[in-house]
Amino acid sequence: MEHIALSWDHCRSFLGVWRTGSLSAAARASGLTQPTIARHITLLEEALDSGALFIRSPHGLSPTDLAGSLVPHALAMEASAAAMMRAASGADGDIAGTVRLSASQVIGVEVLPPTLTRIGADHPGIDFELVATNETSDLLRRDADIAVRMVRPAQGALVAQKAGDIQLAMYAHKDYLARRGRPESIDALQDHAIVGFDRQTAGLQALQNIGMPLKREIFAFRTDNDVAQLAAIRAGFGIGICQTNLARSCPDLVRLFPKEMSFFLETWITMHEDLRGNRRMRLVFDRLVTDMSAHAKASLGFH
Repeated sequence: MEHIALSWDHCRSFLGVWRTGSLSAAARASGLTQPTIARHITLLEEALDSGALFIRSPHGLSPTDLAGSLVPHALAMEASAAAMMRAASGADGDIAGTVRLSASQVIGVEVLPPTLTRIGADHPGIDFELVATNETSDLLRRDADIAVRMVRPAQGALVAQKAGDIQLAMYAHKDYLARRGRPESIDALQDHAIVGFDRQTAGLQALQNIGMPLKREIFAFRTDNDVAQLAAIRAGFGIGICQTNLARSCPDLVRLFPKEMSFFLETWITMHEDLRGNRRMRLVFDRLVTDMSAHAKASLGFH
């Protein structure tokens, strides 16, 4: 029997069904027909010769254990294919093409857009894809070309440059303080509305590691979205922690316990070492280092 070659088209359809849970939804998302998606799954099963990838359930198609074990590899193929397309863009030598960036929610939403705007104005041929997430993108798998990370990179094969330490502090809106009063001590915070995390997160763990007795139950506003936390502080819901730079842009925010409640986040700009010689990537990398270094230094100013 002739062996069926593994096809990226079949793997892409596999990921589509895995994400959507149905042949029809995967077909709509990919622009293919439902019979084509079904045929791709069948051919992939035959190529792998290891059993069924999906089983029918009341909620649609559910991945089997085999499918679950294949998903990370299919995602790596997808990321590599996307990276290949980005590498091909601007290949004529001009500083043009696509750069995919990953950054934390707050950095991605609050800090990077002005920097990317300035780069885009100087080099209109560069397109940007921005992933604003607190999850660490795998640069070796090419989930992104360049990442702004708040921890020192641990992976090898990466180019990394520290941009500085960003200061965080505790703030409350003046309207909240007028309504609830200003806490006179850290112990008094237990009588106030605190903005914080819903689940155990890396940020919460970092605060606990430096002696902050923080538990989920003390927060009156719970969310793992850092941008939503910042919005709640700005709206006057309660007391929370944010970057001093961002607080400085809102004159109605008042800093609390400046000596006791001051924290620092390392900030690193990283990319895969294979991109070192790409002019487009190097330009964006260097501009990010410059602007994030300025952002970090500015955060050290007392507010």
